Amino acid sequence: MSHIWPYLPARAVNITSLNEFDRLAAEALASRHTRGFSWRVHRVDLRERDSVLRALDLSEAIFIDCQYSAQGRELVQATGGLCMSSGKELPFETTARDLYTPDELYAGIKTSNYEQVPDAKIYAYSQQHTAPAALNSDDAMARTLHDHHVGQALVAQVYEGVFKETPLIGVMGGHAMLRGSDQYAQTVQLGQMITQNGYAVATGGGPGAMEAANAGAWLADYKPQEIELALQMLASQPDAIHQRTSWARTALAVKEKFPSTRESLGVPTWFYGHEPPNLFATKIAKFFTNSIREAVLLEQSTGGLVVLPGAAGTVQEIFQDACENYYATGARVVPMVLLGREYWTKTMPAWPLLKALAAERVMEERIALVDTAAEAMEFINSMGTLRRRTRW
Repeated sequence: MSHIWPYLPARAVNITSLNEFDRLAAEALASRHTRGFSWRVHRVDLRERDSVLRALDLSEAIFIDCQYSAQGRELVQATGGLCMSSGKELPFETTARDLYTPDELYAGIKTSNYEQVPDAKIYAYSQQHTAPAALNSDDAMARTLHDHHVGQALVAQVYEGVFKETPLIGVMGGHAMLRGSDQYAQTVQLGQMITQNGYAVATGGGPGAMEAANAGAWLADYKPQEIELALQMLASQPDAIHQRTSWARTALAVKEKFPSTRESLGVPTWFYGHEPPNLFATKIAKFFTNSIREAVLLEQSTGGLVVLPGAAGTVQEIFQDACENYYATGARVVPMVLLGREYWTKTMPAWPLLKALAAERVMEERIALVDTAAEAMEFINSMGTLRRRTRW
């Protein structure tokens, strides 16, 4: 087994010298995408590389303890890259704790940039401390203990806490969905409906479709004209990757203008730390290990699953949950709705395969393909809900 897995993304590119940076930058600039995909640049002197930084798309890259020219840091951040300091002490707890809140992860965001808030500092630490020697010692144990306690806190909230009487409906979808789009507004409506019907929204906790569903839960008690105003406010800062600070501050402004007592869940991961967690999920179970995060999110979505258009990660979630439903019996099969007929039959034709897989199984009657949030909610309401497991 790898000494690095599961703490370092398998496709991550660790760059520890200027020669490595120059070689990979040249390859990227010669391609169609010019992307620094999954780059982790550690302690490299980039003071003479402004022209290269200006030309690259660094929206999924992180620069840790690097050196820059007077404008180098701004060039990295302008394209969405993160410039971080690794720090020396653990920036997270390893003892029993409750779930995170947006206030905890974004402490200081009103006056500081995203790079200075706890969420970003934990991400920077996780990417810096990835050497096998570190992972064979206290660092590996710290991450394991952290994820264990977050998992326990989530189970406690589901079975004894705020979600005890409201089965969770998982809303899956891509992070690229922009505020201000019709799809975003439709997903907000879906989050509202789920909440108003006595369920709780659970998402992957990130931006895009995930934020929209959590925002819908937050705004569930407001009138259409108030929802429209909230959407207009959010649309003024639509980009979570390139403008993390203003994106987060705008969400905070919406929450302050439209206070709420509604609860919803976000389950993000520092594995995809370049995607900031959204501020509308009131309870946040954030993990270092993505495989744990994915399994936990699907396991706890006992009220059903609504899948919005997305790419590889969303397709993976469809069939990860379909596998459980395929082998489950009776009422333990959780209803699944794919939202977007055109998308799921032509653009990303997962529906024909899902339908073929479900043929003559219990799950056949518990899958649906719809076009609107209202249709999705109607289908789930027609199904009985049952927790997949009970707590001793």
